Amino acid sequence: MTKWVYSFGAGRNDGGAEMRNLLGGKGANLAEMASIGLPVPPGFTITTEVCTAFYDNGRRYPDDLDAAMHAALAEVEAAVGLTFGDAERPLLVSVRSGARVSMPGMMDTVLNLGLNDKTVLGLQTLSGDSRFAWDSYRRFMQMYGSVVLGVSHHHFEELIEDIKNELGVLEDTALSAESWQQVVESYKDLVARETGQPFPQDPQAQLWGAIGAVFGSWMNPRANTYRRLHDIPAGWGTAVNVQAMVFGNMGTDCATGVCFTRDPSTGENVFYGEYLVNAQGEDVVAGIRTPQPMAEAKAKEGEQPMERVLPNAYRELMGVRETLERHYRDMQDIEFTVQQNKLYMLQTRTGKRTAAASLRIAIEMAQDGLITHEEAIGRITPSSLDQLLHPTLDPKAERTVISRGLPASPGAAAGAIVFTADEVESRAAKGEDVILVRIETSPEDVHGMHAARGVLTTRGGMTSHAAVVARGMGRVCVAGCGGIRVDYKTQTLSAGGHVLKAGDWITLDGSTGEVFAGKVATIQPTLSGDFALLMSWADAVRRLRVRANAETPADAQTAHGFGAEGIGLCRTEHMFFAPDRIGTVRQMIMAEDEAARRRALDTLLPFQRDDFASLFRIMAGLPVTIRLLDPPLHEFLPHTEADIAEVAAGLGKTVDELRQRGVALSESNPMLGHRGCRLGITYPEIYAMQARAIFEAAVLVGEETGKPVVPEIMIPLVAHARELELTRAEVERVARAVIESAGAAIDYQIGTMIELPRACLTADAIAAHADFFSFGTNDLTQTTFGLSRDDAGSFLPHYVEAEIWPKDPFVTIDRDGVGALVEIAVQKGRGRTPGLKLGICGEHGGDPASIQFCESVGLDYVSCSPFRVPIARLAAAQAALSRAREAAE
Repeated sequence: MTKWVYSFGAGRNDGGAEMRNLLGGKGANLAEMASIGLPVPPGFTITTEVCTAFYDNGRRYPDDLDAAMHAALAEVEAAVGLTFGDAERPLLVSVRSGARVSMPGMMDTVLNLGLNDKTVLGLQTLSGDSRFAWDSYRRFMQMYGSVVLGVSHHHFEELIEDIKNELGVLEDTALSAESWQQVVESYKDLVARETGQPFPQDPQAQLWGAIGAVFGSWMNPRANTYRRLHDIPAGWGTAVNVQAMVFGNMGTDCATGVCFTRDPSTGENVFYGEYLVNAQGEDVVAGIRTPQPMAEAKAKEGEQPMERVLPNAYRELMGVRETLERHYRDMQDIEFTVQQNKLYMLQTRTGKRTAAASLRIAIEMAQDGLITHEEAIGRITPSSLDQLLHPTLDPKAERTVISRGLPASPGAAAGAIVFTADEVESRAAKGEDVILVRIETSPEDVHGMHAARGVLTTRGGMTSHAAVVARGMGRVCVAGCGGIRVDYKTQTLSAGGHVLKAGDWITLDGSTGEVFAGKVATIQPTLSGDFALLMSWADAVRRLRVRANAETPADAQTAHGFGAEGIGLCRTEHMFFAPDRIGTVRQMIMAEDEAARRRALDTLLPFQRDDFASLFRIMAGLPVTIRLLDPPLHEFLPHTEADIAEVAAGLGKTVDELRQRGVALSESNPMLGHRGCRLGITYPEIYAMQARAIFEAAVLVGEETGKPVVPEIMIPLVAHARELELTRAEVERVARAVIESAGAAIDYQIGTMIELPRACLTADAIAAHADFFSFGTNDLTQTTFGLSRDDAGSFLPHYVEAEIWPKDPFVTIDRDGVGALVEIAVQKGRGRTPGLKLGICGEHGGDPASIQFCESVGLDYVSCSPFRVPIARLAAAQAALSRAREAAE
């Protein structure tokens, strides 16, 4: 019989950390903490399998769940000496979600469940504190009413604000028991008005309602968005944790808090967090009250650190910190409650952190012997390194500071002020830079936070929703900026004597918490220290080499600085658009015979030679793969009326003549038209000029440096072995001529770009004429799917959403189709030419999941954009380690 419910705490722990897939991260870790002797209130976990069954069976529970749950609840009652639903000694519980991976704020929670008009009086008697009892009841009604009954949260808040305004107080803590009783009665009226039903008084009905709401929240819009952004399968489901309540809101010897065993922004080995006296957990994370620091050393004037206010609980918590880090061997995110000076642990999970913090934590833990170098490499999500490549503010730039908040997520970002998440998403989709400005964020804002360049909130601390989610996404965030007043009605932001409107620009410095009016200049980051050390560990274990796609000296220099081991794709057509040569290119295109075309090409030769020489110098002996001209010629002709007239005059042609030439070159489907090697076959003089420029540049730089340059010449869009045979012969003819003229030997390679299905299927024949293959997976994806990359954006998201494709095939390689063709080409190519060098130079070369595939099929290198090089290096190391583990298993 399937076990649906697992108990934890009070000496019985059915589960453990290794069961996170079944119990969810929260449930597994509660059981694990209890098993190592930490103070965990008893409770039980309803497994993720129940969630799966719930959705598979029309939102119905398994028949035997009710009995299992009540048996587990009876154990909790026995452990704490209270009875669920009893009017005199009522047991109250929390009901919380817990997926196998952390999804902070995405799903629903209900606290203080079990309270009603009778049990609130029992709680009042037990605690001896009527204010606490009625405060707990209104909290429960507010959470249950919002989460389970669907009454908008702001309606409840408005009623509290009405009472506070009537009494002339600012803080919730100033309200008396009588005031909370008044709020409870107002809540009852609100629920009855909004739902047509009275607030439920039966604790059993309350419990099932909350469990259903948590399972239901697995499919709510914000959870769906979060899963899509973080590649979390919907089929995993969530667990539900039911746990005996402990109370941080019983008085001044009670508190609740959220903390990290290390600083999640910097990785510094310091205890980091916030707490509130006389509060419950949602008060800290929701930013409703301003939390206080944990440590005395972090406290500013007027603040009340936990170390001072609750010294015994603080010392115990410091011991828990050490225990958890040693046990889990990673930085932990902890939730705790102190009830009457006694500490209770409510959660631990692997803490979300910035990329900089990930690096520092992984390296320091490895240096301390807590984890291995290989484990340190696996701790860093490759794509998170993008955070380290974000710009920072130029210290020389002029700036106008209008306010300062908390530095919640590092980096610098500038954009137009936008006050709603929906508008942020809409404007960002049009390519606009926007900053999401909110009083406080909620999980409903997650899509806007993802689309924004940065997030600014006027409330909340370093562990608020805005701070945690922004850090996880790598978005710049300034939180708790109390000096700013946001007015949603007038769409204005006021601070420091400045009034800014929606659409005005601001700049955020997430490292200092400063907010600036206007757009402040930024500078690019440098990578060293922790990054360099981790990369050296990664480089030591990876097999795949990492090159860059680059054709300008600036791109090549950037790539070299990021550790690229050569250039895997130099697109020569990009060089043709430079202002000093585009006129000559157009003369070549307009030429009416070969002689005129050769004259124009002779003029282009020194430009191309200088281009290639620059790349050879920067790469200093590393391989440089140069793709000969690929796009159709008409792409170089002018398109606007003014440009056509200007070019015609410069060429001594009439506008009509230029138009006629454009018409002659135009094609219905140019992507599959007269391009690539087809140009080299019909106009061999074009490829001959480029080959001469490459070889002469190689001789020149070789003589300058005294070191040989080994160019790799790549023929694009080959579909038939004869195409490569003919174009290779032309390149080799030029090579012989240059070698004879220069009196210098040149070592070179000639290969092809495999980017058509036929090329994959006939790779054995093509390999007879190739020194290397480079898979051009951009075009290979287009031609395999019959998709235009430029036009598919209108429906690709719908395909991914409908689970036709797991991911956008232009972002992550389609293993079943495109990947299968690559595997065929690898097998056929190396079957004909053992040791054939194989690489990939499409955008997939910088995608970690695609790099995993490249490792699995035995490619020799990947090539990606310069700023993706660090990501590719780390992903290649992780792929090698993964493959080694699989082989060992």
